[in-house]
Amino acid sequence: MTLKQGSKRGISYGVKAASCAFVAAGLFWTASPAQAQTTFDVIGPKEYDLPVDFDPFNVFVQYAYVQNNDHVWDVNGNKVAGDGSQSIVGLSKFVHFWTPSFSNKIGLAYEVIQPEIAIRNRGAADPDGRHVSGFGDTLTGFATWYKPTPESTLGIQSFLQIPWGDKDVSDTNWKNLTSLLWYTPLIGKFDWTGDAGFVWQSTKDNGLKPGTTFHTNNRFGYQMLDWLEPYIALDYEHTDSYSNVPKSWGLDGGLGVMVSYAESSSLAVRYSKSLNGENHAYNDSWNLRYIYAW
Repeated sequence: MTLKQGSKRGISYGVKAASCAFVAAGLFWTASPAQAQTTFDVIGPKEYDLPVDFDPFNVFVQYAYVQNNDHVWDVNGNKVAGDGSQSIVGLSKFVHFWTPSFSNKIGLAYEVIQPEIAIRNRGAADPDGRHVSGFGDTLTGFATWYKPTPESTLGIQSFLQIPWGDKDVSDTNWKNLTSLLWYTPLIGKFDWTGDAGFVWQSTKDNGLKPGTTFHTNNRFGYQMLDWLEPYIALDYEHTDSYSNVPKSWGLDGGLGVMVSYAESSSLAVRYSKSLNGENHAYNDSWNLRYIYAW
């Protein structure tokens, strides 16, 4: 079948995972929960607008964000000075989509997501810590979905994060990121993309086993033109306490716009900022998502 316009611009193109930014979509590259951003906050509008009964196709997605760590939420919920570092993160994602032979009413996707991480901190006392970079821990997994109505999507995705990244940026432990996903039109030209799930982690090399993280990410878009969709982002996560580390939570808001300049390509840009939190990163980031489908 021929995919409707927009179908290849949707989800899992995007992270799915992906992203404590999400994990930062999976990047738990730091031992401190106060330095991890919100899980899967890299997704954009129509991320999960997915088809069924289609011919196989592929998607490449490049996520990127620049985060300034000038502030942080302390354990009492106060905004205090951070370490002044800057995080530059990319997530390169390949997805293969297909319809299973046993049913044309569901869709399947297999994904591989490779993080690229650079952390700049010119004020660090140790010169070797002023600029660290490398490939992060790879994520891979599956997604499946169906359409409760002709225009909506409901599904589930699950990823395994493998601790084989470069030593300066690897989080040194295994993770499972599983979440429900959905997309639905709302009133008029408004639409809602969202997910809700958890991140489970094994024990790190330092002997600590982080608590389970629960998260939800929501994008409310307005299809102003066929090629232009401004949107609002709301992201929340909560991490259970563990060892001597207290619980952590954060609530972020953002404004963005998606431009679909070809049937197979789109670009979304967003600015996000923390609204509230405790023992958590203070989000001050510019985010980008580029999609190409073939």
